[in-house]
Order: sequence, then structure tokens, then C-alpha cells
Amino acid sequence: MEYIKVFLINTAVLITVAYIGNVIYKHVLGRAPVHLKTAGWVLIAIFAGWTSSFFGYKLDENVIFDLRIVPLIISAVAYPQPLLLIVIGIGTGLMRLTFGLTPAAYVGVLNLSLLGLAAAAMTPWLRRSRTSVLVKGLIVILVINILNTVNIAVFGVIPFGRYMTDIMPATLPGGVVLSILFGLIARDFHLEHMRSQQIQQANRLLSEQTEELHKNKIVLEERAKQLMIASQYKSEFLANMSHELRTPLNSIINLSQMVEEHEGSLTGEEISVYGSIIHRSGQDLLLLINDILDLSKVEAGKLEVANEIISVSEIPVLVWQQFDVIARQKGLQFELVEREGLPDFIVSDPQRIQQILRNLLSNAFKFTHSGGVSLTIRTERRRDGKRETEWIAFDVRDTGIGIAKNKHVRIFEAFQQADGTISRQYGGTGLGLSISRDLARLLGGFIVLNSEEGKGSTFSLYLPISPGGR
Repeated sequence: MEYIKVFLINTAVLITVAYIGNVIYKHVLGRAPVHLKTAGWVLIAIFAGWTSSFFGYKLDENVIFDLRIVPLIISAVAYPQPLLLIVIGIGTGLMRLTFGLTPAAYVGVLNLSLLGLAAAAMTPWLRRSRTSVLVKGLIVILVINILNTVNIAVFGVIPFGRYMTDIMPATLPGGVVLSILFGLIARDFHLEHMRSQQIQQANRLLSEQTEELHKNKIVLEERAKQLMIASQYKSEFLANMSHELRTPLNSIINLSQMVEEHEGSLTGEEISVYGSIIHRSGQDLLLLINDILDLSKVEAGKLEVANEIISVSEIPVLVWQQFDVIARQKGLQFELVEREGLPDFIVSDPQRIQQILRNLLSNAFKFTHSGGVSLTIRTERRRDGKRETEWIAFDVRDTGIGIAKNKHVRIFEAFQQADGTISRQYGGTGLGLSISRDLARLLGGFIVLNSEEGKGSTFSLYLPISPGGR
């Protein structure tokens, strides 16, 4: 009965150590890296084995009976890692030497080392088997206790006959039963630890989700703000577009009605004037419709680019005649400059280049009241990372009202102008620059703006010399 009493004391000690270890593991090692957690578990297991020996039953001054194998059993089930179990087995055995360097102590080292190797040999089965944890634990308890009994009988300092008849019948069943009892208690500790980890993980996920929701809320608020601004701009655009469409339409309808009603009484000069106004109104209306169609095609990705060889010297000629007349009507200077070193030809879409230049020049003349407008054609080498490429640049410079720095990006957006009052004062839909920017991208180029309010503007169209030249 003395063995059972001591084993019960050992069980109480191990429960105490397990509780302390659980507290340490939860509050100290809970957020530590995996290797620190593993090292902590090894130290706690070895300390538990040493504590069990400290409170063990001394058959004499050298022989101690205890439950030091229990931490190894629990480790085999909880951490089925061969190296870890070998370290725990050898470490627990070496702690036996702290009670004296005797033959029984050396046998204790050998016994725990062999048990550690046996537990390590069981790890492949423990990992792969689909058997429940309770069944695995029971099998490990039986195997380790039986091997412990065999080792003591074979290598121990107690005579074999005496051990088998007087000691083993009490220590083996007692060790198995108390190992099972402690295993169940340790299982409860483990389940509590798992529940605590699950709660912590759930709290962490909730915190992350809350933070993500907060970020999404900010994004949604920003998008709602942008949608509201876009809605405002589109409302202004529709109002402007309504005015822009009605003006030429009214001119066409009214004048054509007058021609019809007074067909016989109109002079040739009046018919010519009315016809000229109808023709000009029709052209303005066509330009508006073309802008809207081009924008819709660009947004749908259906606007096609037809690349062909273009003579660089012909490009300014195509736009000069139209804007030279406008310049004389407004009393402005219109200058065309071709820098040295221009290539004879480039490969691009001539129709789209003319469209971009017409949009840029139209804006330049529209917003310039005095001074003049110039179109400069030049080449420029630009570095993109480690690569340096050559571009042809078309600079449209004016001495007009200019654009504030904080509105340089905004004016390239569809339906937007630098100021909502501009459309009412100068007319226009605010689509020209947006279409020009998108067309420049389709041609492999881009547009750069350099402007200051009250000091004029320079819009520079950059195009590659040939397709893929960028």
C-alpha cells in the first residue's frame, strides 16, 4: 500500500506542476514562437519528472519508485515528435542523478532513455492512426508502463524474484491506473487550453474583421463622395449638352423654316447667308455627336486605330487652314514651328492625331482673348527606367486664362472642366480633353499639361516615332 500512497502523492504533485505549467504556457508562452513553446514544454515535462522523483517512495537509500514516466506518456500523445520525446526521456533520466550517483541512478537514466526511444518509435503510428485520442493514450500508457516494468526487472538493482513477487504486482497496476487518471486530468487541461486558444483566435478574427469593415466603410464613403461628385458633373454635362445641342438645332430648324416660308421673297444673298448658318450649325452638331460617340467607343474598348506611314511635314498643314481663319477672326497670332531633327515619317493614325490636335487647338483659341497660339513640333528623348526612347512632341501653347495647379488632373476626366462656370461662359461639353487623353493612349503616347492660372497653358502630345517604340 505504501507504493499506492506515494503514487497518489506523485499524482497530486504532477497535477500541481501541470496547473503551474498550464498557467505559464497560457500567459507566458501563449504568443511565443513555436520553437520557444516546444522548448518550454520540454522543460516543464523534465521538471515534472524530477518533482515526481523528489516525492517518490524510497525503498532504500538508492531505490526510488515514482511516476516520472507520466510526463513522457503525456508528451507522446500531445507532441508525437521523435526528437522531442527522446530529449524528454534522456533529460528526465539525467535528473535522476541529482539524487546521487548510484547504480540505481544509472539504471534510472538507462530506463528513461529507453522509454524515450520507445515513445519516439510510436510517433509514426500516433500521427497516422485515425484512432481516437483516448484509445491512443491508453495504448501508450500500457506500452510505457509495461516497458518500464521490464526494464526495472532486467536492469534494476532489486533482485528479479523479489521485484516480480513483492513490488511489481502493486506498482504496475497502480502506475497504469494513476497514469490514466492523470492523463484524463491533463486532457481536461489540454481541452481548456484549446478552448482558450479558439476564443483568442475568434477575438483576433473579430478584431481583424472590425478593422477591415472600418477600412471598407472609409472606402465606401470615399466612393459615395466620388459618385456624388460624378453625378454633379454629369448633371452639369447634361445641362451643357442640352444647351450645346439645342443651339445648332434651333438655328437649323428656324432658318430652314424661314427659307421654306419665304422661298419666293428671299434674295440670293439672304439664301446664301441662311445656308451658311445652317451648314455651320450642322457641322457644330456633327462635332458634338462625334465627341459623344468617340467617348462611348473608347469606354467600350471598340475604338480602332489604323496605323500608317505619315509624313511629319503634312501634319501641321492639315490643321493650319482651319485655325488660321479662326486666329484672324479673333485677332490672335497663330504660329507654326518645326524644330530641327524631325523624322521624315512616323507610323500612327493620321485621323486620330488630327482629332487630338484639333481639340487642343480649339481649346487654346477658345480660352485665349489676346496674344496668340502656337503649334511646335519637336523630338525629345525620354528615359523610362534604364531604357531611353525618342518621341515626337506636339506643343500647343496659348496665352489664355490658364488652369490652376489643383485642377490639372480634373480637366482630363469626362464631363469635367476646370470650373463649372466655364461651360456657361465659353460653351463646350468638357469631353475634348478626355477624348484626347484616351486617343493618345491608344496611339501609344500621352499628354502633358504645363499651365498656371492667368499665364496661359501648354498641352504637349507625345507620340512614339513608330508603333512599339515606347
